[in-house]
Formats: sequence, C-alpha cells, structure tokens
Amino acid sequence: MKKSVAVLGLGKYGRSLAENLYRMGADVLAVDKDENVVNEIASKCTAAICANLENEDEVMALELNNMDIVVAAMGSNLAASIMCVAVAKDQKVPVVVAKSSNDRMSSLLKKIGVDKILDPEGEGGLRSASILLSSSFRDFFELDSNMYMIEMDIKKEWVGKSLRELDLRKNYSLNVVAVKEKGHHWEFVDPNKRFSETCILLIVAEKKDLKIGL
Repeated sequence: MKKSVAVLGLGKYGRSLAENLYRMGADVLAVDKDENVVNEIASKCTAAICANLENEDEVMALELNNMDIVVAAMGSNLAASIMCVAVAKDQKVPVVVAKSSNDRMSSLLKKIGVDKILDPEGEGGLRSASILLSSSFRDFFELDSNMYMIEMDIKKEWVGKSLRELDLRKNYSLNVVAVKEKGHHWEFVDPNKRFSETCILLIVAEKKDLKIGL
C-alpha cells in the first residue's frame, strides 16, 4: 500500500526528499511559499501547493490528517517548523519528522512531539526517503551513484528460513553481506542457518532494485 507523505519546505534538501519519495512510489504533497519552486516540482510529485508555512490557517488548510508522514523540511525556519509540527501532531498524523539545523532547534522540536529529527548533513534525500518509506530499513549508505548498502531488520516472513531457502539474490536482487543478532557483532552469513526474529541484515543493492516493500 502506498504511503502518503507531505514535504513542507522545498529547499535543496526538501526537493530532493520529495522527488525521491515520489520516484520510490509514495504519494507526495510538496508545499512551499515560493510559487516558482512549487511550479518546478509539480511534475515530480503527486500534488504541489503554494502556502505560507508560518501561517496557521494555511497549514491547517493542507489537511495533513490525511497523510501517513509529515516532514517539516525547513531547517533554517524555526517558526515554520514549529507551526507545521504542532498542526500535524494536533491532526493526529502517525509520523511527524523535521529537519533541524542545530541542537537547540532539535531540542525544541522534540519538546513539541516530533517523532524523528532529520540530519541533512548526515543524510541525503534518497537516504531519508528510503528510511521513511521502509518498515525494515535501519540505516542506509550510498556507496556510489548506483550501489547502496542497507542495514535492515529481518522481515517477518523471513523468520525461520535460511538464506539458501529465501534466495534473496534471485527474488529481490539483494546481496547479504553480513548478519548479526541485536546487541551482538556482525558476522558472515551461514547460508543454511535459519534467521531469528532478532536478526539484522547488512545488504547491498543497486539503485534500480530498491523497493518500498522491503
């Protein structure tokens, strides 16, 4: 099932996040006060709206309660970030995340209930999009423009099965590099050992093979 995501604030990071979310199959609402920016991204998302994100009435009018995830991507605008997070939390959005530019801003956003802080210096739009849309991804590393390394929780349907049985390379185009139990060290994978529900996998995949369902 597609996830619906609102990206509020379309600076360089917000645009990258919105475009990657849309490319990966999400329904994306992109919002910014700059009409030119909104027009530029309109063809790269589900819907694009021009709105002043510091204005409560305009943020309320976005009907964020229909979203699975709301991202306040205005790292340099604390007032707009607080307004968007507050409205989203009030409208019972399941997951509310925000970009932050410093520790003080992160602290304030956490106090008003943000579920996750995005670190634009440590993660790009593609990495953020992948983590937000996946129920399994724990971390995401770009090896180059085509290849990615992903740390992910074991999927429920994989528990009790071995790597040989699952044949992840054939069925998902994934290559398992290492495995570990939570709280333990990484080790090479025994292809015949059955995965437990506490397993974490380290996998490598090409960009074209990344799927939201993982």
